[in-house]
Amino acid sequence: MRTDSVFYTFSLAKQLTNALVLKRIDAGEIAFTTQIREVIPEYGCKGKENTTLADLMLHRAGLPFQVPPLARQQLGDTRAMTAYAASLTPEAVPGTSVRYSAILGHSVLAEIVRKLDGGQRSYREILSEDLLKPLGMKDTSLGVRADLGARCVPVVARDDRPGMFDLAGLVGAAFLFDETFELPAAGAVSTVSDWFRFAEACRGAEGPDGDRMLSPAMLRYATANGTGTLTNSLWDYTVAMRGWPAFPAFLSPGFYLRGDGIFPHAFGQLASARTYGGIGAGSNCFWVDPISGVSYVFMSAGLMEESHSWERHQRYSDIVHSALAE
Repeated sequence: MRTDSVFYTFSLAKQLTNALVLKRIDAGEIAFTTQIREVIPEYGCKGKENTTLADLMLHRAGLPFQVPPLARQQLGDTRAMTAYAASLTPEAVPGTSVRYSAILGHSVLAEIVRKLDGGQRSYREILSEDLLKPLGMKDTSLGVRADLGARCVPVVARDDRPGMFDLAGLVGAAFLFDETFELPAAGAVSTVSDWFRFAEACRGAEGPDGDRMLSPAMLRYATANGTGTLTNSLWDYTVAMRGWPAFPAFLSPGFYLRGDGIFPHAFGQLASARTYGGIGAGSNCFWVDPISGVSYVFMSAGLMEESHSWERHQRYSDIVHSALAE
């Protein structure tokens, strides 16, 4: 392990995609209320006609949790993934429930970004040129860039307990993320220092050139609860398996939120209710607490069963919060 080691970020990549979408909204090119069919006409069928951008970002679009049954090259192609999503009947009426889409929803979001850009650049190029380079994230890429491969930390399953994900499958998936593979929901690699730059940008700090990633107004909106008291289907299995209570999803159009209440949470029990960030399957976590002013990044390559990883992050986060002096 080195301080510049490169990690597979898994679902932390969703926050990169969300940030690009939020930047497009900030620029007035699209709105949270925009229906997906306005940008991708073929999406407007089979009960998805009124699905909005906010529905996709808040996991309220009724898209499935599972990895689509597509060939490898299609999984890494936002156009193919969007075509598959357009062919589906939603699992729930869009806008009415939180059904976490592990892979599919963010491919649609990325395709929206690509289409708004005019279709000349690939999503990978847009991500690099419009977000990563301005933030100085030189060791971050969608797919393993050739110059980063030697520093990538191998992903290993450290936990054989049954749970949300097939950890062996996640280990195998990491080998798919070569330089040509575009998986906006989970296919990015990064370093701790690069991701800290992103966390600071999510906190509202200025980038290397003095610019902010998002406007203050957008940052306020994008870190506010957009799912009310709805629960997240992602955690349904823990009610019986772990004895966890059902608790609100606390999702914003951009991040996980800590929210109020006593229930397991990766950001810690001691975090302020306004704390926001992201989680990577069985491995990674980052959060920003706007009250304490702390940005936190944790990366690991040893995968744990998801609910136990969530509790691990809770312990570490609480240690950090406890160490702060007023």
